[in-house]
Amino acid sequence: MPLLEVDQLHVRYDYAPILHGVSFSVDAGEIASVFGRNGAGKTTLLRTIMGWLRPTGGRIVFNGEEIGRLSPDRIFRKGIGFIPEDRRIFPNLTVEENLSLGLFARWQSRAEQRRQLDRVYNLFPRLRERRTQSGKTLSGGEQQMLAIGRALVGSPRLLLVDEPSEGLAPMVVTEIFQSLTRMRDAGIAVLLVEQNVRRASAISNSCYVMEKGRIIQHGAPVNILKYEEIRQRLSV
Repeated sequence: MPLLEVDQLHVRYDYAPILHGVSFSVDAGEIASVFGRNGAGKTTLLRTIMGWLRPTGGRIVFNGEEIGRLSPDRIFRKGIGFIPEDRRIFPNLTVEENLSLGLFARWQSRAEQRRQLDRVYNLFPRLRERRTQSGKTLSGGEQQMLAIGRALVGSPRLLLVDEPSEGLAPMVVTEIFQSLTRMRDAGIAVLLVEQNVRRASAISNSCYVMEKGRIIQHGAPVNILKYEEIRQRLSV
């Protein structure tokens, strides 16, 4: 059984339909990437899974449970973390204070909280070095690491990641993508929305292509990118 299963999902903004019967699944311990041009509905898809938007039709099933009507905090406690495109870190809080916010959604002993923080610091050593600095003093890449780390301390089984490479230097992008593969290798599933098709497909187990609120193609990365029509649509 898939860890996440989305079945015939429909979503509207006000009266404007955005998603039209989207269906796909993500298995435990895999990276599934969603590609598409701006306005295809990719971010709407992630926000709906996380409970920021309510579906107008269809089902979202996580770990065998329907979650399409749950609030974001309950979805987080079920085991889904979300790294939005704008990161949403708190600029006046320190790195460790930002990370600690992710610990409050579920009860954990102090020892377990420390283990979760150390897990993030081991994944991103620069955050350990800057743990007493405020979020506003961090570079864009460090802020992205912090946003990922804040989701990780909640011990998610699935991470929703929206455009993690946007605006970052190539070396930082490499570090971010390496962290995603390490999370997958640790058993965390990742649903990744990304414009950098080549970099994302290189670490993905499966890919989906969206256009105008619909999935128009899906399969293994090597199969997706061999279609010239798809390559042109994605500007690969």
